[in-house]
Amino acid sequence: MASSLTKDTVRPGTPGSGKTFFGHPRGLATLFMTEMWERFSYYGMRALLPLYLVAPGGLHLSAATATAIYSVYLSLVYLLALPGGWFADRVLGPRRTVAVAGAIIMLGHLTLALPNAGTFYAGLGLVAIGSGLLKANISTMVGHLYDGPDDPRRDGGFTLFYIGINLGAFAAPLIIGTIGENVNWHLGFALAALGMGLGLTQFLLGGRHLSARSDIVPTPLSAQEKAATLRKAAFWAAVAIVFYAVVGVSGVYTLNWLLVPITVAGLVIPVLVIARMKRDKELDRAEQSKLTAYVWFFVAAAVFWMIYDQGGSTLSLFAESSAKNSVLGWDFPVSWYQSVNPVLIMALAPLFAWAWLALARRGKEPSTATKFAMGLVLVGASFFLFLAPLAIAEGGHKAAALWLAAIYFVQTVGELTLSPVGLSVTTKMAPAKYASQMMGVWFLAVTAGDATTGLLSIAGVDLNKTGIVALEAVLAVLAGAAVWMYRKKVKELMGDVH
Repeated sequence: MASSLTKDTVRPGTPGSGKTFFGHPRGLATLFMTEMWERFSYYGMRALLPLYLVAPGGLHLSAATATAIYSVYLSLVYLLALPGGWFADRVLGPRRTVAVAGAIIMLGHLTLALPNAGTFYAGLGLVAIGSGLLKANISTMVGHLYDGPDDPRRDGGFTLFYIGINLGAFAAPLIIGTIGENVNWHLGFALAALGMGLGLTQFLLGGRHLSARSDIVPTPLSAQEKAATLRKAAFWAAVAIVFYAVVGVSGVYTLNWLLVPITVAGLVIPVLVIARMKRDKELDRAEQSKLTAYVWFFVAAAVFWMIYDQGGSTLSLFAESSAKNSVLGWDFPVSWYQSVNPVLIMALAPLFAWAWLALARRGKEPSTATKFAMGLVLVGASFFLFLAPLAIAEGGHKAAALWLAAIYFVQTVGELTLSPVGLSVTTKMAPAKYASQMMGVWFLAVTAGDATTGLLSIAGVDLNKTGIVALEAVLAVLAGAAVWMYRKKVKELMGDVH
């Protein structure tokens, strides 16, 4: 990460010339603060969500239903990142899309803050839509601040931006979680709205420091395309309204009528997107080979996120019912567990970056496939570790908080071996034709993983039982072993990508 003084200057004519933010364009400060507050609102609400869903003072649902809703919500956020990128590319441009996204997210959190069960799901939907629009575009705007991929400040800028994400994620459960659990659930959701409001204000006030490229619509829709898109959108919206009106009037509507279609879409759409790319005859042999290799990474990532994202649902609900949430006699809210991962990320990420560089200098850095295998084995190991507190709880005792902290630690180490590498290899292996879409494809791996968890929960599977936890752990370890065994084949398929 760049650490030069803020008074340093950059080359004349580059974005953000003049005063800088730790040696980076001033626009990075705007995007840093916007993303920090947006992540504050997102992770704060997310920490409260499963707890509110099962609480007697909340919606008082079963743990399985709460896990299904949580998983479907996460699945939807990452699924909508794909159309979010398309919307910026074809309609509004990144900057205006992010501004609209911030307003939608804030409105969603305000809707969640209303003490009405009927509006709660509408609020979740708004937050998911806004998050999908924002997630796909704010990172693109960070890239716009630099002179292309060869700008020496670029990696440091993204590192600073990543710190902003984790600062927001760390603080959110401590503040929003405490207020939501100990004072009032809806006041907690209102605080999430305030956080997004602060981020949106920062974005609008600091917009003059952003690159002019962020205002450009790269491939705007023609008048005919706009008309056709609006007709299709109106048709499918009308179909959905009529369908759910009929289901509602007939008296057979349950929450599964909403959850199941979204879950199925979360599994089917990733398959269709990759299959469409594989069938594209315009791609040459080398690009097709890289796509085949990428399928290995995609499936591995889906298995990883299926288990990893249960840290906010399965583990959180276990902590609420079966853990001794105290350290040295000091009790703390269950939502605070969600701050463990971001603080560990901030502590361990520099160590991992240093370790990979040190190994690379000696010619011993593990391959991408090996790193993926390590991530899968570690996330599987975290669920093998989960078996211990499950056994303690089944014996009629409360499990110590350190058991859960240890599980989050192992998962975080696994994340650091897989997630940054996955982002990098996605950009490197993308066919030229799909360069701007491939990051959305990477997010679809999260969608597929969370959709699988949602489907299991909808089917009534109790994910806090020893048998299913052990089965998931074995699946992850076997998947890691398979990636490692076929690492040489995958490396061959990757061609010139290292």
